[in-house]
Amino acid sequence: MNRTIFGAAEGAQEVSLFTLKNRNGMEITMSDLGAVLTRVIVPDQEGHPRDVVLGYESPEEYRKNTNTYFGSTVGRNGNRLEGAAVTLEGKVYHMTPNEGENNLHSGPDGYQIRMWEVKETAEDRNEVTFVLESPDGDQGFPGNLKLEVTYALTDENEIRITYKGVSDAETVFNPTNHSYFNLGGHDSGTILNHVLTLMADSYTPVRDSASIPTGEKADVTGTPMDFRQGKAIGLDIDADFQQLQYTGGYDHNFVINQNSVSDDTTTGLYRAAVVVCSESGITMEVDTDRPGVQLYAGNFLKEEPGKGGVKYGKRCGFCLETQYFPNAANEPAFASPIIKANEPCVTETVYRFKSQGLKQGGEGR
Repeated sequence: MNRTIFGAAEGAQEVSLFTLKNRNGMEITMSDLGAVLTRVIVPDQEGHPRDVVLGYESPEEYRKNTNTYFGSTVGRNGNRLEGAAVTLEGKVYHMTPNEGENNLHSGPDGYQIRMWEVKETAEDRNEVTFVLESPDGDQGFPGNLKLEVTYALTDENEIRITYKGVSDAETVFNPTNHSYFNLGGHDSGTILNHVLTLMADSYTPVRDSASIPTGEKADVTGTPMDFRQGKAIGLDIDADFQQLQYTGGYDHNFVINQNSVSDDTTTGLYRAAVVVCSESGITMEVDTDRPGVQLYAGNFLKEEPGKGGVKYGKRCGFCLETQYFPNAANEPAFASPIIKANEPCVTETVYRFKSQGLKQGGEGR
């Protein structure tokens, strides 16, 4: 692991970057400000390195990261809570509304703008662990929560993200990573030609533009929401379909088929998605143990200043956020993200990369 100084941000002490490299030419960089994934370098089909995640140039820009959530570790709760409230053990707890009357990604005081501690890890492990103590009442949630997020880079070209959380009171625990990927490179324009396959027979439709699910699981068959056979993200994104009109394009939770087995059958993960960029020759696979994945196609990016002076426009990145379903803490029909007091919860998501220029296990593919 290589640690460098990123700089200083208002309201935060000195910010550091932590870079991991594997033997195949892949690199990832994280920051102790927000436990944010700032950079993912993947060799393309010609062996040329491409940074495939959107991000900012300075820690100060990340410190103000309450809109795009580039690379963020989101918690305690990813996605939306209706009415910015949740009922736990018969008591109603209120969050800060930051998307109309609802709460999105736990509100304006998110984990992505806080300083995290760095935990010492064994020298033979190519990983870094960030630790955050979230006190009782933080963001409106009950319980003193200790959260650890570990980023590991394997020689199988995987970014393995492991979340460990324990609280001394019943609370919501639904963290996710909010990286925007562009497999052509963060500076390569839209992702509309990326071919996406989702292992999902159904999705959770929303009631209206507030994006709170109805509580049902709708069949994707015969709709623009069907990615089971693989198709370009841009093929149906502007279709005359009410769900897409509500959200300005794809911004929906898909129900992962839990019989979709990952390549790594020893971990208990299942395959959620595969994305291919033919121009770069880079493929990304997503495995997880969570029941849902939120596909967001960057519909609301508007000339956002990014790394290297690049401005990220509409649909220049896509997110695949593995998580419990939106508003699951308030929806009895959905699997619950509520954890009991003093019962640790561990969850994992893997982003795996492949290309002709990316060696596998130290040898050419």
